[in-house]
Amino acid sequence: MTAENIKRVQVGNKGKNIRSDCFFEIELTNSGGIQLQSNSKVEVMYGKSNKKLISDILQYFDIENASILFEDSGALPFVIAARLEAAIKLLIDSDKEYLLPMLEQNQKPTTREQHRFSRLYLPGNTPSLMMNAGIHNPNALILDLEDAVAPEKKHEARFLVRNALRSLNFYGAERMVRINQGERGLVDLEFVVPHSVNLVLVPKVELPEHIRAVNEKIKSLQFALKQKNPIWLMPIIESAKGVVHAYQIAICSENISSIAIGLEDYSADLGVRRTAEGTESFFARTTLVNAAVAAGIQAIDSVFSDIADLEGLKQNVQISKSLGFNGMGCIHPRQIRIIHENFAPDQLEIEKAKKISLAFKAAKEKGLGVVTLGTKMIDAPVVKRAEKVIQLAIDMGKIPSNWADLLAEEKA
Repeated sequence: MTAENIKRVQVGNKGKNIRSDCFFEIELTNSGGIQLQSNSKVEVMYGKSNKKLISDILQYFDIENASILFEDSGALPFVIAARLEAAIKLLIDSDKEYLLPMLEQNQKPTTREQHRFSRLYLPGNTPSLMMNAGIHNPNALILDLEDAVAPEKKHEARFLVRNALRSLNFYGAERMVRINQGERGLVDLEFVVPHSVNLVLVPKVELPEHIRAVNEKIKSLQFALKQKNPIWLMPIIESAKGVVHAYQIAICSENISSIAIGLEDYSADLGVRRTAEGTESFFARTTLVNAAVAAGIQAIDSVFSDIADLEGLKQNVQISKSLGFNGMGCIHPRQIRIIHENFAPDQLEIEKAKKISLAFKAAKEKGLGVVTLGTKMIDAPVVKRAEKVIQLAIDMGKIPSNWADLLAEEKA
């Protein structure tokens, strides 16, 4: 359907179990002005301000005559504005955007190397799951426009994700968006690139050309906006063909910070069932880790889909870490703590790393070219890994940054 042949639209969600959302039914009329019927669970507190917001948006898009049903289950202003604009864009052709002010903290860039142990997926058309998701302290929040959104809802989800990037409190989590495949994904970028997204997940990547198409679109949008903030990419490998080309994908662009494996689609592509043991995906996971290490980027494992099996999740994270992954996706806040605890260095790793670091420091002070610890010689890669473990332990609050000084004081 096009804007020219639609006179009535419905956008949003309503119902007994819907919260933090709203629903609009709008019909353009030839006369009579704006006829607004409002049913709101928070009418007493926010009815007046919500009606003013609706009126302001209608005026902004020059809509003078319409019959509107508004059903509200406690939606925040950015949700109401997204739903209404999505409806209006189905009724009229307009390049205008109604944008609420952007939170200052949502304009901060992130780095290529920062920790991405946990990334919590949030369906891009479900505002109730977005609200306060950051208080669970994931490293990143993913606003998902792909698999988590039904095809008929993708249009309105774009407006909601755009507004969330501007108005949602992410509590310091990296702001990520998973776009759709192909041309639809390129259009998705128009809704996220201008609004300080930190990282874009690109699904079902099989060739470097897929990433180049995304980057061309990003660069054209940033050039038009005179925007210079970095936008990192995380290709998701979800097929046998993608696994075969993992290294070429990993090195095809400087703004690739990480590369992820999607095991549900990968297993389906192989025609096998995904198992807890993971033997069917062992080759793909190790291939992806090797590609990431060779390219100097992070390797991100797939989600663990059984949110009730926390012991199974723990074992999965430990295996993931042993294979060389730097993090994984999660689909429920309860998974975050276990992911962090098990990707973090354990006490044995930390103590061993400390000994290696101190031995290396002592050897340097003595001008020795060979470092030994007990009966074992320590070479540069071992020292580098120890330093990485120590820094990780510091970042995750397991040891203080001045641990070496404190240890020296204890000995003194």
